[in-house]
Amino acid sequence: MQRHALTVDKFIDHAARWAPRREIVWAEPGTAVDRIGYAALRERSNRLSGALLALGLATGDRVGTLAWNTRHHLETYYATMGAGLVCHTLNPRFTVQHLATIIDEADDRVLAVAASLWPLLCELLPLCPRVEHVVILDEPLPGDAALPGSTARLWSHESLLETLGTPVTWGDFDENASAGLCYTSGTTGAPKGVLYTHRSNYLHTLRTLQAEAMALTRDDSVLVGVPMFHANGWGLPFAAPAVGAKLVLPGRHADGAHLATLMREESVTLAVGVYTLWLGVVDHVEATGDALPDLKRVLIGGSRCPEALIRRIEERLGVQVQSSWGMTELSPLGTIAPPGARWSEAQGSGRAPMGLDMRVIDADGLPLPEQHGNEGQLQVRGASVVDRYYLAGDDAVDADGWFDTGDLASIDEAGHLSIRGRAKDLIKSGGEWINPAEMEDIVGRHPAVRQVAVVARPDPKWGERPVLFVELHDGEVLDADTMLACLHGKVAKWWLPDAVFALAAMPLAATGKIDKQRLREDAMSADTADVASD
Repeated sequence: MQRHALTVDKFIDHAARWAPRREIVWAEPGTAVDRIGYAALRERSNRLSGALLALGLATGDRVGTLAWNTRHHLETYYATMGAGLVCHTLNPRFTVQHLATIIDEADDRVLAVAASLWPLLCELLPLCPRVEHVVILDEPLPGDAALPGSTARLWSHESLLETLGTPVTWGDFDENASAGLCYTSGTTGAPKGVLYTHRSNYLHTLRTLQAEAMALTRDDSVLVGVPMFHANGWGLPFAAPAVGAKLVLPGRHADGAHLATLMREESVTLAVGVYTLWLGVVDHVEATGDALPDLKRVLIGGSRCPEALIRRIEERLGVQVQSSWGMTELSPLGTIAPPGARWSEAQGSGRAPMGLDMRVIDADGLPLPEQHGNEGQLQVRGASVVDRYYLAGDDAVDADGWFDTGDLASIDEAGHLSIRGRAKDLIKSGGEWINPAEMEDIVGRHPAVRQVAVVARPDPKWGERPVLFVELHDGEVLDADTMLACLHGKVAKWWLPDAVFALAAMPLAATGKIDKQRLREDAMSADTADVASD
């Protein structure tokens, strides 16, 4: 058989040949800023590869991107990876010190930065002396632009393309070459880098496209609500061109009004993102009466979505919700509810598509004798699962290749995965374990509750005790007794939280998930406002 390297440039090549005019749309609030077909985007990305190589970059060198979901960011994806460079996506919501540490560790020689992040760049660049070039994306540079405290040369995306852009041969390297680098959020320690290969990204794309996974087709219009700097944008920048689907990029804005308008005007059929995005969309639709007639599916990942919100999305938007679970270390898709299944028939986080194996183990690290119906710690392995963190001295897997996810989970007879909580989130009170996720599920069903979290607070007698945080829907007022009453008879009495904290807005971490570390700090603070004790 022919030797045909599994490199990600094949996806955009396929789209350019067989869906040349299918659109990539980039929008900012109120309007579509830019439209381009796959053939034109492929041509620009290929010439951009030549420009990056002309800057002196060589195979394996890292290009950092500090950018939003825009066309220029997508062009940079393919320009770097197609030329054998590594696209190192950086999260703009990290602290400056975290970003500087990551850029230094990755040895990024070029940074591609959104124009809107210029103030962050000016603060960051003096801490990154090894950066040689800065490319500003999305908007023209002001004539007097200069980089303080840095010797890096400054380019605009278009000027770099016009001055140095030249066609190059893509994919002329081994499929096991590095393609992308993404760091975990670092909420439980220092961020850790996950280095994806072309082969792992290619096989992950085939996994996402399976009929019981994302099941994309050329007829789909896909809203990429998940940031492109987070775990390869969940693989959508590869999966959409692989089938010639329309790709809708919402820029840096993710408010409900912008997303709803964009989905309606661009006939979006599949919308993808963390559940906090869909809270805003549903709020907007309820307030305005707007309809989204083309939308068929909403794919939710990140932290577990409350059951009440899933019901609300299905009822208000008239769509199917596909729940999913994944991690940066998994490229990121782990499990997903199949299209067409009613949520009540596929509760939890769905099933693992072909290409990912999973199992649950006990506290001693041994596989549970009966894998179905029992709760244990979740392990996974596969061609798109991390083997070793970037520059780490030790493997991240055991001798048999199993990666410990840190999640507590169970798998039912049909293969549906249910995440029961994070092992690190468990609360040890009086020597016994309390699972916050169970209480969050119960309280989250109350119609007045918008978001909910349970975290540990140190206790001199019991070691730790749970406290409950809630964000209510506008106009709702509930006391602590009402919140705790939701739990009576459903969990052990000693599980009941010691206090209820009512928040105007739930704090979110850099990935869009609830920031439990911040909540733990707030729970220990005597100055926390709006506290109702039981």
